[in-house]
Amino acid sequence: MSRIHLSVAALALAAAIVVAGCGGSSGGSGGGEGSAYGGGETSTAASKPVSSTAPESGAKISVSNIGGEVGKALVDSEGFTLYYFEKDRGGKSACYGACAQIWPPLTTEGAPAASGGAMSAKLGTTKRSDGTVQVTYAGWPLYTYTVDAAPGEANGTDVKDFGASWYPLHPNGEKAGE
Repeated sequence: MSRIHLSVAALALAAAIVVAGCGGSSGGSGGGEGSAYGGGETSTAASKPVSSTAPESGAKISVSNIGGEVGKALVDSEGFTLYYFEKDRGGKSACYGACAQIWPPLTTEGAPAASGGAMSAKLGTTKRSDGTVQVTYAGWPLYTYTVDAAPGEANGTDVKDFGASWYPLHPNGEKAGE
């Protein structure tokens, strides 16, 4: 029951951030409102924008011992847990709009790199509908979770949100924390 409360709290936080950001600039090329989630790169309005986008280079994926039922799982360059969404199919993301505000996609500007136990052969990318490139692992698009406030947290494990469940991934590409 507390996982549902965390999701509701995270959604409320994301809504507050979006509302606060509405008073910002109104310029642009005219595509902002019609895009999948407000212009792509602004999708990282969550608490950890740096962890969801790797500036000017490829995203770095490694492995950390998260502990508890999760054990060893994939993390981003800052040590934040990476999740997959069971609703994603065929290597394509099903998470846009409010979903991408709570579960920011891990995007990259270059080839992603594996280290510390992550397998390079399992890394890949997929193009999102807004043109950004999202990192995949074992065919699953990767996301962070805005409720995770510190590296090593895995508050999104087995959360049912936006029509399916979310899980971290073990280095072998299998579900962690069930």
